[in-house]
Amino acid sequence: MRADAVASCQGELRTIPERVFCELREAIVEGRIAPGSKISESELAARYGISRGPLREAISRLAAVGLVERRPNVGARVIELSQARLLDIYQVREALEGTAARQAAQRMDGEAVARLRATLDEHESRMRQEGGQAYFQEAGDVDFHYQIIQGSGNHYLVKLLCHDLYHLIRMYRCQFGMRSKRGPAALEEHRAIVAAIERRDADLAELLMRAHVRASRDNVERMLAEIQIS
Repeated sequence: MRADAVASCQGELRTIPERVFCELREAIVEGRIAPGSKISESELAARYGISRGPLREAISRLAAVGLVERRPNVGARVIELSQARLLDIYQVREALEGTAARQAAQRMDGEAVARLRATLDEHESRMRQEGGQAYFQEAGDVDFHYQIIQGSGNHYLVKLLCHDLYHLIRMYRCQFGMRSKRGPAALEEHRAIVAAIERRDADLAELLMRAHVRASRDNVERMLAEIQIS
């Protein structure tokens, strides 16, 4: 995972709530705290050696990024994974990332576009060494999208896509063991999107990004059917 794509644990350790939030977030994403598990404040406070105040602040942040749900008379629980939820995330991504690509075509300067091209060259080299599955599973795909979202210059898109939805997608990929052969096709789609951004063709950039995310969604739906996730 790139350090600038999503803030790393090391970059978030300014306060106790931030440290606990980061550690709990990774435990949830990786499945060490199981989906649907009740969040026990007393157990976690003892584990981390902190009072409940900072812990509750960390749990509130987990709820804000969609990893934890608060239910009346039940308390906080880790979200349940489901096919319907994941496909809903992709529907949101299609709309928002299409908008991000449109704004990136209007706002990204030549240097930023050059970085995008260099990133894709790096990804192609890595994919040849590791295989297309690695490109899908690890940070390559996310890194590309992150740069375009940042290039949109839209603070709200950055928050919604790079922080909130990113961790949910990572959670599904980690826990469902998702592997894909779509790497080469995804890379070519990425290159077409960059070409549209470089030409300042906002309409085409949005169209290509929406089609790219939709193709990823269709691919995920097929994979979920294969592993029989309800």
